[in-house]
Amino acid sequence: MIVADSLDDPKLESQDNRYSRQILFDGIGRAGQSRLRESRVLVVGCGALGSSQIEGLARAGVGKLRIVDRDFVESSNLQRQTMFTESDALERLPKAIAAANHVREINSRVEIEAEIADVNHSNIERLIHDCDVVLDGTDNFATRYLINDACVKHDVNWIYGAAVGSYGVTMTIRPNHTPCLRCVFPEPPPAASAPTCDTAGVIMPIISIVAAVQVSETLKLLTGQVESLHNSLMQFDVWRNEWRRISVGERAPDCLTCGLRRFETLSADNRDFAAVLCGRHAVQVSPSQPAQVDLMALGQKLESAGEVRGNDYLLRFRTGEYELTVFRDARSIIRGTDDIATARSLYAKYIGN
Repeated sequence: MIVADSLDDPKLESQDNRYSRQILFDGIGRAGQSRLRESRVLVVGCGALGSSQIEGLARAGVGKLRIVDRDFVESSNLQRQTMFTESDALERLPKAIAAANHVREINSRVEIEAEIADVNHSNIERLIHDCDVVLDGTDNFATRYLINDACVKHDVNWIYGAAVGSYGVTMTIRPNHTPCLRCVFPEPPPAASAPTCDTAGVIMPIISIVAAVQVSETLKLLTGQVESLHNSLMQFDVWRNEWRRISVGERAPDCLTCGLRRFETLSADNRDFAAVLCGRHAVQVSPSQPAQVDLMALGQKLESAGEVRGNDYLLRFRTGEYELTVFRDARSIIRGTDDIATARSLYAKYIGN
């Protein structure tokens, strides 16, 4: 049980000042603010949606944020990914590190845990451990099904969200209470059937709306205001001025995840070690087994084969028309191709199997 601050608490005045307008709001109040301070939220993906989610939660006073992202900041991110600056892009900082740095400037009281990693079957259950809510800031259904399986298995609330062009969608999943993602989307969209940020672009207003609803739902969950949840699949199109709430009905008894409780994405047999990155003309290749790379030693090894640059978190190697960005966990983002076979060949040639 979380007890509200007593009037004798020397920290009370500071909290009242910082969060005064939020405390005045009936849905939160002082007791709700205390609950926020004691909560931990995981944000998976620090891109457009994740950036906005992280900032909103930090400013609201959520006490502990765990953020994870596999990528680094580029100039093309700055149009919509609000946590990042031009200096982050110039330094090619990992997004998780850059976001954590800015959170510390926004709200130094927030305990921030940043992890540079590809979220997969080997780490998702550890990442959601001891979290009250998980927020989706990803860009693909494979990772969302992974989050869904882990959260349903461990009874952790999570909030799905997506945006492309001027269209966005979000849904809040409460395991054992509401339909899960697979109840609503039993199968992922067929390849090439849906627009992506590479084919349709994306504008900042739809990011702001989807993330705002996700953060609002998070605040409701963390403060115990579940009766205020929207309990639907919410769809928005800011260009066409459309806003729809679609009933998700009841949990499907034959749902693979919450009905049959078969968590297939959490199996090592389901792991794909290479993936084309949306809108990047790049492929991510991961090692078949967990590994750690000595970036300095690798840089010295590659110096004779091409241009090498880097920082404390990653190494960049350019050879011909390709650029390989290597992280400490042995993942590489290989830019200059959408062909997985080509990317795997370059990975094997310069980094190893």
